[in-house]
Amino acid sequence: MENKQFVNEIADINTDFAQWYTDVVIKTDMVDYGPVKGTMVIKPYGYAVWENIQQYMNKEFKKRGVKNAYFPMLIPESFLKKEAEHVEGFAPEVAVVTHAGGEELSEKLIIRPTSETIICDMYSKWINSYRDLPMAMNQWCNVLRWEKTTRPFLRTSEFLWQEGHTVQASPAEAEADTQEMLKVYSDCLKNLLAIPTLTGRKTENEKFAGAVATYGMEAIMKDGKCLQAGTTHDLGQNFAKASNIKFLNKEGVLEYGYSTSWGVSTRLIGALVMVHGDERGLRMPPNVAPIQAVIIPIASKKEGVLEKCEEVRTLLESADLRIELDNSNNTPGWKFNEYEMKGVPLRLEIGPRDIENGVATAVRRDTHEKVQLSLDNIVEEVKNLLANIQENMYKQAVENFNASLVETDDFDTMVKEINDKKVALCYHCGDSACEKEIKDKTTIKTRVIHSYDNNHKCIYCEKPSKYRVYFGKQY
Repeated sequence: MENKQFVNEIADINTDFAQWYTDVVIKTDMVDYGPVKGTMVIKPYGYAVWENIQQYMNKEFKKRGVKNAYFPMLIPESFLKKEAEHVEGFAPEVAVVTHAGGEELSEKLIIRPTSETIICDMYSKWINSYRDLPMAMNQWCNVLRWEKTTRPFLRTSEFLWQEGHTVQASPAEAEADTQEMLKVYSDCLKNLLAIPTLTGRKTENEKFAGAVATYGMEAIMKDGKCLQAGTTHDLGQNFAKASNIKFLNKEGVLEYGYSTSWGVSTRLIGALVMVHGDERGLRMPPNVAPIQAVIIPIASKKEGVLEKCEEVRTLLESADLRIELDNSNNTPGWKFNEYEMKGVPLRLEIGPRDIENGVATAVRRDTHEKVQLSLDNIVEEVKNLLANIQENMYKQAVENFNASLVETDDFDTMVKEINDKKVALCYHCGDSACEKEIKDKTTIKTRVIHSYDNNHKCIYCEKPSKYRVYFGKQY
């Protein structure tokens, strides 16, 4: 195994959270820096997490009639210019191809920052009647956004994501789709990654460029900052009009379609690290962990030890569990540290005495508790223990999540609480200028709207409130 690193080589999570994060994702072989500034190489251990997220999401998408497809990475510049608000929103981040084949191109090509324009162009060819709707496709791909400040998984110039794009027959169906996919995302974080989230509509200042409405899912990291973990967008008829997506409705009238888009990215891996990690490194919830249990032979040269370890691995793998048997020449203590830092949920130690007693010694990564499991019933006992670890990790995450939330009607208190690693629920007038002034003054931004309420005063300007909204700092 590469990068033989131990706990004393990562920064203190309590005093230097940012460096702790970087140390952990690098030293556990999840990721490395690419040769171009702002890019990353996702190594097999990190990519295996992404594959498990893909598997979960694909199943949920297909239940809802969404089909996977693939669209080109290069987009004609003229496509991006069709939707004025969209091009303005992405202009600072786009990378442009001007030459190819040794010649200057007659039209510049944009490396996709997102694919609304090119997908809508194709949909305009494929949609003619209400019978073609809803049209719902998703693609797993890379996108490029030229970021000035980058950090592996959280914000990189090139990253992997899924982007779903639909065209619906009515505004109500478009709105329902954005809400449905937001629930798919929040359920994924809960059930797979053991992460609780705040969900709701974004303010006008924070919505996606060209959208009628944007909905967000916010996870809260251990340092109190929010991470936008996924978004869904009701695009109304804006992109349909720009791309001429029309259909003949049931009354025989030609009208523009109503589109939506939604996506999550590899920043979910960053969220996983920062929500669950501790001073010893990663902690992986079993449902998403690349390795759910590692088998460590004790006194492996003693007769029957490796054979029993192989037997246990075969039994567990036949039950569709992700198992690793480390029969390398490294010492057991070295292996304990290695897999603990990598966050493997369960360690199974099997030695001569364990075999004699008909047990495996199991050590939980979430609580460090040691328990004895019967070798005769090892599959059921490991499965039950992994389910318990998953449940406990979600419970721990919820406790930390709830402890990060405060409510206040006082602006100075809000700023103090947020600077003290909290997320604050406050009344706000909904005025974009007021919201921008708060951000410029404090670097604090709105996250998602909690509820609508006009019976109180704005926390900043004291005008009548429009809603209660979460404020916080962000990654």
